[in-house]
Order: sequence, then structure tokens, then C-alpha cells
Amino acid sequence: MKKIKKTLLFLSLASVLTGCATAPPKNSSNLCEIFREHGDWYDAASDMRDKWDVPIHVPMAMMYQESSFKHNAQPPMEYWFGFIPVGRASTAYGYAQVKDETWEDYGRETGSYFAARSNFGDALDFMGWYINKSSKINKVAKSDAYAQYLNYHEGWGGYKRGTYYKKRWLMETARKVQQRAALYQKQLQSCEDEFKRGWFFGLFD
Repeated sequence: MKKIKKTLLFLSLASVLTGCATAPPKNSSNLCEIFREHGDWYDAASDMRDKWDVPIHVPMAMMYQESSFKHNAQPPMEYWFGFIPVGRASTAYGYAQVKDETWEDYGRETGSYFAARSNFGDALDFMGWYINKSSKINKVAKSDAYAQYLNYHEGWGGYKRGTYYKKRWLMETARKVQQRAALYQKQLQSCEDEFKRGWFFGLFD
């Protein structure tokens, strides 16, 4: 009987947590619409920019590529013989698709021990931290979405060694990130004033 009660309690908690999860934006191709739908995301993005001096459109374009803004995104399960599950290709998880060891490094360096990869603000702050380090380690401009994505995917050492040159698909993906970042930048320039003023003043427009 106790086991049944524990199971029911676990399922109830899981249901509540799932219900509280933030759904991906309905229109992820427009940064203005993303922030209109999720107002707290702009606040988190603005905080990230102030903290790491990283332009908002760069990590947002990278996040779109990594998870399509799904809080619980993970690599697909791998199977032996097509039906025996053997685990996932990596420990990447959450909005920013961060691996366990890299997330631990971020926590140690920033003191963000209670941050969660499934929390948008925490994931975006991680990306700001990573982009900032890419700029310092590999002298890549924080606004260079193409090179920043290659650093993000290959790691600082891999980027320095030029491992991406053997991955045409990756360079093509980085170009897509670059194009999306440019689009997001243009969109944000057209609407950011409304987020800076806040929702209260928007009532009088």
C-alpha cells in the first residue's frame, strides 16, 4: 500500500512539474514575438547582455538551433539491433543542450550551483558565459554568430584545432545560425523599446 501511495505521489508531482513547464514559442522565427509571448525571457536576455556583454540575438539564434526552445530537449535514444535501448549519444540537456561536465564547470566558475538547464534564464546565462570565454580564449567576436556556434559545438580546443573544417554539415549549420542571428538582430531593433518600457506603459499605446 505504501508503494502505491509513493507511486501516486511521484506521478502527481511529475504532472504538476510538467504542467508548469514553459512551452516553446508559437512563432520562433520572430524574436519580437518570442519576447511578447514570454515577457520574462526578454528580462533574462537583457540581464545576460548586461552581465556578459553579449548581444541578445547571438545566443538566442544558437539556442534555437540547439533545442528549438524546448526546456527538456535531449539527443535521441540509441538502440542496439533497432530495439534495445543503450542510452543517449551524450548527456546534453535542456534549452542550451549542455553536457554534464560543461554545466559543472559553469557552476564552479560562476557559483551558479543551483542553476538548472531546463530553466531559460539559467541556460541563457550559461550561453553568455560560454560566448564570453570563446571570445577570450579564441579571440572570437561576441557578435560573430558563425564562429561562436563553431566554438560552442566543437569546444574551445576543437575550434582552435580547426576540427570543423572536416565537417561540412557543421559549417552549413553555423551559417544558418549566423543568418538567424542577423534576422533576430534586425527584428529586435524594431521592437525592443516596448520591452524596455515594460507592460504597464504598453497599456497606453
